[in-house]
Amino acid sequence: MSLRLTDITLTYPDGDNRLTALDQVTLEVPKGSLTAVVGPSGSGKSSLLAVAATLITPDAGTVVVDGTDTTGMGRGELAELRRHKIGIVFQQPSLLPSLTAVEQLEVMARIVGLKPRTARARAMELLDAVGLADRARRRPHQLSGGQRQRVNIARALMNDPTVLLVDEPTSALDHERGASVVDLITRLTRRQAAATVLVTHDRTHLTAVDHIAEVHDGRLRLPAAAR
Repeated sequence: MSLRLTDITLTYPDGDNRLTALDQVTLEVPKGSLTAVVGPSGSGKSSLLAVAATLITPDAGTVVVDGTDTTGMGRGELAELRRHKIGIVFQQPSLLPSLTAVEQLEVMARIVGLKPRTARARAMELLDAVGLADRARRRPHQLSGGQRQRVNIARALMNDPTVLLVDEPTSALDHERGASVVDLITRLTRRQAAATVLVTHDRTHLTAVDHIAEVHDGRLRLPAAAR
């Protein structure tokens, strides 16, 4: 397994009490597979993704990323783990407006110390994989919404993560572009052998995922085969 969450419980302050966002959630995602996590707004999907990304430390339970148990790790150690092991595709691309598509990816490579020539080759390879090699020199305002999301996905894969976490990638796209983006994530999951978790409230694009897990009131229904 590249990603394993075991008995995760997460609570937030709620006045004099605490609100349970995740209630003893267990999820395992093997390499090269895609699990979609679905559920209504406020069900705990985003909290689950944040815990899996090691951005939030749960009250209880363990998160294991590519064989590394994150329990007790400090902020610096977790940041280092994310740089090398975890790719995150946020709901909004948040691309840097002054950088071209290829430069958006190269910035990520510099964080881990890749040489410029190696970084450029890797960036162009990924832009080609997402169908944007011919737009490598364009800036965000010169790209469509779907194209910006594709750059966002390529950027998350720049450092060859073993775990890919994707948050509502189709929320700002029409049906056709949304289906294209989910298909791209599915293909790249196989190609990169990543353990991918896709959080969404939209079930219409999930015919090609491996498993679908449902979250309701912080509790996870065990993943069911989607195919």
